[in-house]
Amino acid sequence: MATTTANNLGTVTAKRKPVFVKVEQLQPNTNGHTLTVKVVSSKPVKVTNKNGGRSSLSSRPIQPARIAECLVGDETGTILFTARNDQVDTMKPDTTVNLRNAKIDMFKGTMRLAVDKWGRVEVTEPANFQVKEDNNLSLIEYELVNVEE
Repeated sequence: MATTTANNLGTVTAKRKPVFVKVEQLQPNTNGHTLTVKVVSSKPVKVTNKNGGRSSLSSRPIQPARIAECLVGDETGTILFTARNDQVDTMKPDTTVNLRNAKIDMFKGTMRLAVDKWGRVEVTEPANFQVKEDNNLSLIEYELVNVEE
């Protein structure tokens, strides 16, 4: 069932219902994923700043970015999720979250799940699935191969 909304020009656009995917369906360099996952673990990452904590345009100190690497998964597998700033507080172990408009970033040849400013991380009711931890998609290393014709 689609809902309709009117924008400022008076045209009506239909909103699509989200299509939830499973972790094992994720592919490198894709985006627009909506999935429900359970947080298995969360580990903060130390962020270093080249300028000594000062912005290049002013002499005021800037707030350092907070980043955490979280292992998240569902009944089909797990993947590393890069949580940034406010997302770090949301991604606590044993929490079930809905990730909307998530994307797959490649880091050192491996897949990382992330939600940028266009997506959303929402805590939802606890899921009734067991996380399959022996299928970690972030342990698979990919290599970009150029095919010449």
